[in-house]
Amino acid sequence: MTVPIKTTWGNDRRWLIPALAGIMFLMSGFPVGAASKNKTGALFSAAYLLQICGRDAGGTETVPGGSAACQSYISGIIDYHNLLRSLGTAPSIDICVPADVKLNDLQTIVFRYLQKNAQHDAFVAAPAVVLALFEYYPCDKPKPRGRRR
Repeated sequence: MTVPIKTTWGNDRRWLIPALAGIMFLMSGFPVGAASKNKTGALFSAAYLLQICGRDAGGTETVPGGSAACQSYISGIIDYHNLLRSLGTAPSIDICVPADVKLNDLQTIVFRYLQKNAQHDAFVAAPAVVLALFEYYPCDKPKPRGRRR
């Protein structure tokens, strides 16, 4: 005889995706690191990303292991963006980064953008990364067709 097991949350997990989406939405616009200087917690502020993506004039990373963290963050943003596109949820700023682009090049693009756009410093870095990549890799929008006569 099989006895059904009841859990606190139940087997209906339809609430999970909307709950996670709501949490992400709420977190996206909050300043990061404003309360505690030099501590970012689990979130990357644009100022922190600028710091870890930095390289000196010779190309050596200024923070040990910074390039790996920087490139991983950028790659994660691109992966998430591609996931949204594959689900049919077109982001309002759509980027199309070619598969053959090197992560070092993406790091340079994001680093230079963050250097020039300090207005992003106190906020989560993800939107700034997308804006930086959009300058180089916007998606081609289909051209509207003219009316046939």
